[in-house]
Formats: sequence, C-alpha cells, structure tokens
Amino acid sequence: MTTRKEAVTAIVAGATGMMGKQLVKLLLEHPAYDRVIVLVRRDMGISHPKLVQKQVSFDQLEEELDGALVKDADVFCTLGTTMGQAGSKEAFRRVDHDYPVALGRAALRHGAASYIVVTAMWSSVRSLMFYTRVKGEAERDLLALGLPRLVFLRPSLLIGDREDESFGDRATNYIFRVLDPLMIGPFSRIKAIKTEDVARAMIITARESGPAVEVLESEEIPLRIRGQK
Repeated sequence: MTTRKEAVTAIVAGATGMMGKQLVKLLLEHPAYDRVIVLVRRDMGISHPKLVQKQVSFDQLEEELDGALVKDADVFCTLGTTMGQAGSKEAFRRVDHDYPVALGRAALRHGAASYIVVTAMWSSVRSLMFYTRVKGEAERDLLALGLPRLVFLRPSLLIGDREDESFGDRATNYIFRVLDPLMIGPFSRIKAIKTEDVARAMIITARESGPAVEVLESEEIPLRIRGQK
C-alpha cells in the first residue's frame, strides 16, 4: 500500500476515553497531521499548538459538526462505554451504535478522506452477547453508508491507563498479563492488546491508500505496526 504524503486534519470522537487519549497523543506527535480536532462534551484540560477542542452534543452531532472541518480529514472514532457506565441497554446502544453511525454519516456528507473506527473482537449482528451484537450492528450500518474508506479495528481486551478502572478491570488486566505468554497458536487472537498499539495501527491505516473497506482483527493489529517499521 502507498502512503499518503499530504498533511491533513484528524478528527477524533471519543478523545476522553482510555483509547482516545492515547490516539490523540500520537496524532499530536505525528508529522503528517497539522491539526487534531477533538469532539468533546467538556474541555480535556490539555493544550497543544495542533489541538482544537470542539465541544458538541453527540445527540446533535450531525447538526453541530462543521462540514468545512471534515472535508478531506481522517476521522477516527473510539467512542464506547460499558453497561455499568451507561446504566441501561438503551444508553449503551446510543454511545456504541448511534453516535459512531451519526459520525459516519457526517464523514460521508462532508467528504472525509477516511473513517477509522474501533469496534470489538467478535462483533457480529448474530452474536448472542449484547455488547458484540451492538458493535456488529454499528459495523453493518456504517458499511451501508458507502464511505470511500472505512476501516474497522476489532481489538481484544484493551490494556492501558483507565481513570475509572474498577477492581474487576484491574483483576482482569492482571490475569490477561499473566496468561499472555500462553496465548499462542489458536489462542493468539484473544491476547490482550495495548491501547498504544491499536492507536498506532489506526494512524498507519489512515495514512495508507487502501481498499474501500478493511477489517483488522486483534491479531492483525501488531502485524500492521511491524509492517511499517
């Protein structure tokens, strides 16, 4: 694949989460991006010459997003929540399905160059698990839009610094770290993955001229990074 050379704008939705913060950090450091626009509900409390914080209501995202900002931009979506944080299935679906799809519609309407979105391992509309079924429905509805370049990343358990990490989250992360050396062969695809690795793969993929639709499964994400070294 060839690498796009021109400096571009990056737009990030989900910038205040564990995954989004890592992505924003790397985008601000990346020489290809001269502006990083984060769509947030509240100020992130950071400043950088490249950083533009745009406070939005995600329920009115399509109306509030300025089309001039989106034109030719790389749009990154790391929006996501948990059932515990959302409080209900309806609220969870709104964050993990409705908002990413609304952002995809805006990206298409205003001529974004690419749309790169994090979903989850085993995302499928046929999944018996509510979480992965909603992720699969988001993928289905984004595919239906016909974006010029759409990339899904489906990571396994994400490892990183989470501000609101519960005891259960810490225990799960610890267990996955201990078991990591045993995750070989057919089990390699369920190895936990660092948020930094996913973020790097997102940027690498956005900078490439690739197919209209691409899916990176969890075990393929490190390979994409190594392929760029």
